[in-house]
Amino acid sequence: MALGGAALKLFQTILYAIEFCCAGIILGIYSYFLSVLADRDLFIATWIKAVTGLAGAAVLYTIFAVLLTCFLGGKTLFAFLGIIFDILFVGAMVAIAVLTRDGAHSCSGFVNTPLGDGQSSSKQGFGSDGDGNQITYAASLGSSCRLNSACFAVAIAAALLFLVSALVQLCLGRIHKKEKRYGPSPSNGYTKGSGVKFFGRKHKNRNVRDAEMAGAVPAAGATMLAPGGRDYRPSHDTAYTGSTVAPASATYDHTHKPMTGGYHTAPTGTYNNATPATNY
Repeated sequence: MALGGAALKLFQTILYAIEFCCAGIILGIYSYFLSVLADRDLFIATWIKAVTGLAGAAVLYTIFAVLLTCFLGGKTLFAFLGIIFDILFVGAMVAIAVLTRDGAHSCSGFVNTPLGDGQSSSKQGFGSDGDGNQITYAASLGSSCRLNSACFAVAIAAALLFLVSALVQLCLGRIHKKEKRYGPSPSNGYTKGSGVKFFGRKHKNRNVRDAEMAGAVPAAGATMLAPGGRDYRPSHDTAYTGSTVAPASATYDHTHKPMTGGYHTAPTGTYNNATPATNY
């Protein structure tokens, strides 16, 4: 994947890490509220359970999202699932913000909190049951209101972050699809794409010569020039004009040995032709 895709994956991982922290804050606060209510045998409203459950699901999702984005970010299936889950958790965080809307009000005077309604200055402390056993500490209603306000604000921020994550997932999927399309095309040479591969397979033979140089490599069994010898192919002799390819039946009058076709490495000045050929 290109560098732009790697930067988007890093940005997406950071987003999921922040979303994990937001969901963890809500889960921790409402788990505390549930423990206080359960330990004191007080009524637990359904919406408190719903907030805790939604926050817990967001924590689990963001844990897997942080891990999988590093390895599968941009893959078609993962990007598609990521967009769906991100949009779902946008709705979940909006629902949490609606359920904790009492936190948008002032936390002074008479307040409504998950631990009860009353004056913000009322103290609850540890308390005790009917048998004199100490039970879970309960914060004052004013502190409970401020904790609920924190959950309300964090839920709104998390909803926006999940929306951004969905858009980033869409971009990652498009980049990955573009990279997969990169390659030879009969119509336009190469399709679009950077072609940057960090983990591509290495070529087995790095010494393969260019196709244009293949003609310079002598075929198997060909006679190599002796050290210091000169190449007397017709194309190298300036006495020949016109076609430089000798016919297969042509012979050179040599003082030592006649030759048919091809070329040889006879010493300079051993030709007995009286006049050079003009059209060979």
